[in-house]
Amino acid sequence: MKSVPMMASPAATTTSLNGRVSPSTPNRYDREVKSRFPIGRLSSLLIALLLLPGCNALNPLCGSARPAPVLNSISPTTMIFSQLPPSFVLTGTGSQFVASSVMVFNGVVVATAVNSSSQITATITSAMIPAAGAFNVAVQTPGGNTTDVGCSSGGTSSTRVLTVN
Repeated sequence: MKSVPMMASPAATTTSLNGRVSPSTPNRYDREVKSRFPIGRLSSLLIALLLLPGCNALNPLCGSARPAPVLNSISPTTMIFSQLPPSFVLTGTGSQFVASSVMVFNGVVVATAVNSSSQITATITSAMIPAAGAFNVAVQTPGGNTTDVGCSSGGTSSTRVLTVN
């Protein structure tokens, strides 16, 4: 088996005019800078903090990020078209609703009241339901002002369906 000689790294060697490579010793300045400023560790920490997608609790720059809403259920879930009132209150339950959250009924943002972080309501008019069918309901929270520093903010919940027979 043939052995291959290992070469010293370029940072630890110097080349003389005659082409010979010899080890170099770092000067006093190099040793002082490296011991006082652990740049490698600091830069790794900064990169980790800035590139944590969706980890707003760990990223100190994400102070005003808003959580994505979670819609677990709606009430009512089923209605009869011939018995629709002129308007009714649609209640959504879930979590992470904030003051700026809105209910989206079949693709249209409707006037919304956020009662708590787990309950949201909207008034639906019979004009919004022209015929029997399935109507999608979701909750949407607009993003905060921290999206430019890599923080996730706001979003749209999963969809629930109001069935009108």
